[in-house]
Amino acid sequence: MTTAALYWISTGLLSLLYLSSAFLYLTKGAWVRQTLAELNYPAPYLVPFMVVVKVLGPIAILSRVSMPLSDLAYAGIFFHLVLSASAHLGVHKPKGALPAIIGLALLATSFATQNAARETPSPYAPAAAEQHISTTERN
Repeated sequence: MTTAALYWISTGLLSLLYLSSAFLYLTKGAWVRQTLAELNYPAPYLVPFMVVVKVLGPIAILSRVSMPLSDLAYAGIFFHLVLSASAHLGVHKPKGALPAIIGLALLATSFATQNAARETPSPYAPAAAEQHISTTERN
């Protein structure tokens, strides 16, 4: 499998995970609020904010309107997934952490392979970092 295909598959699955989660937040609001309350989160305030974030994050990554915005979306999604997994593990519900762990694997794959598939490279992706290091070592 080519690196570009790996990027598009992982990014597509990550976006699908986030968009389906936003859809779940909209359609099963009472259940989501109850689940978030069990995790000790302020559900009434958090749910509307998370719906917006779960839609805009994948849009920023897929559209790549701005490279800094795309990199910020990767960082935001990373922190969201780590906090989500931690919250579920903290209340001893490891099954609830599974989507976040899968999301982290997809996110890492997408981030690491993005420069192979996109025209504008991210300066923070691993391949770009390696190239920068090798260029500065030659000088």
